[in-house]
Amino acid sequence: MRREPAHVRFADLMKVCEAYFGKPRQHGTSHAIFKTPWAGDPRINIQNAKGRAKPYQVRQVLIAIEKLESMGNAE
Repeated sequence: MRREPAHVRFADLMKVCEAYFGKPRQHGTSHAIFKTPWAGDPRINIQNAKGRAKPYQVRQVLIAIEKLESMGNAE
């Protein structure tokens, strides 16, 4: 995911987000929004773009995972 954020399938990114952040608080539209233990950025809002995840959203998820792990809350 780090090397090629433009080639990540949406379904794969969704699985990663659910593993770290739980079920999305909004899903069913083109976006899936996940709750984080902090307010503000990085936000977890991913979008299905024809089966692919948007590269900037993949990078945001990676940053959020790093932040979560640095807080000691990673599963």
